[in-house]
Amino acid sequence: MNFLITGGGGFLGINLIRYLLAKGHKITSLDIADFDYPEKNAVITVKGDIRDKITVDKCMAGIDIVVHAAAALPLYTPEEIFSTDVLGTKLLLASALDFKVERFIHISSTAVYGIPDHHPLLETDNLDGVGPYGRAKIAAEEACVEYRQKGMCVPILRPKSFIGPERLGVFALFYDWAMTGHGFPMLGNGKNRYQLLDVEDLCEAIYLCISLEKIKVNDTFNIGAADFTTMREDYQAVLDAAGFGKKIISLPASPAIWTLRILEKLRLSSLYKWVYETASKDSFVSIDKAKKILGFNPKYSNQQALLRNYKWYLENLHNFEHQSGISHRAPWKQGILALAKFFF
Repeated sequence: MNFLITGGGGFLGINLIRYLLAKGHKITSLDIADFDYPEKNAVITVKGDIRDKITVDKCMAGIDIVVHAAAALPLYTPEEIFSTDVLGTKLLLASALDFKVERFIHISSTAVYGIPDHHPLLETDNLDGVGPYGRAKIAAEEACVEYRQKGMCVPILRPKSFIGPERLGVFALFYDWAMTGHGFPMLGNGKNRYQLLDVEDLCEAIYLCISLEKIKVNDTFNIGAADFTTMREDYQAVLDAAGFGKKIISLPASPAIWTLRILEKLRLSSLYKWVYETASKDSFVSIDKAKKILGFNPKYSNQQALLRNYKWYLENLHNFEHQSGISHRAPWKQGILALAKFFF
């Protein structure tokens, strides 16, 4: 089949492209960033914006399946987030309908649930996004539902925070502290359960939405790890692997959150509200629907996914140790937090 992957140069994009290439599919990657991977000659790469109709229509011709993974993440401006995540999604959906694309798989986020008061979260729970990113993801999902009503097959996946090879972003901060022999502060006592997801398991879920009957997959599904313990236990596994005997260190949640709010406003920290407001709370979804309908069966636990990502980080550090950015593929600037690590 012919695939169009939006955000093909991103963390999920490249992992999905490698997954699909291994199955013999033809791929076009559309991304505003350069596609700087060894697979460059194996795919059609288009450097362009999903908000540009001419570019999108050119890419859409002859495509069987769209996987829409492009998004402006929370560190972007509210205007960029809305125009990319909402208007860009609507433009892609309209083009996919015009070109009679068979399926349009939309990668959403569990950020649509906001900061909930119960767990596990179900697909039928109320949506209440935190910040511009969460609200934009809800609006994008609403657009997808509209196009389902026009006859399109539009599976929506709501993955938990996913990690694995090529993932940096906020996780690079944790891996840097582990690698350099520091403990790691955790908001609260760390006894909360915070579900993650390995990117390979997400690719499997996407492919199930590609290969199963349309009547089964034309729905909305939570995707996450099946096996996870507490945040303290899961993240301690990485510190143990680092070999310095360091431990997770608890910080009182409320004072730490107020401090991070101030640092964010002063632009001294790259941690944003969605990260620090939820870090001390339970955060996990039910994947029963995906198991029952899709046959989804994740391979990796939280700890296995974290360790797989950490191993990749160590092996590839020479490629990005002097870089920074605001995507999942670049280490985020630690700001004043780089000084704080010396107390741990």
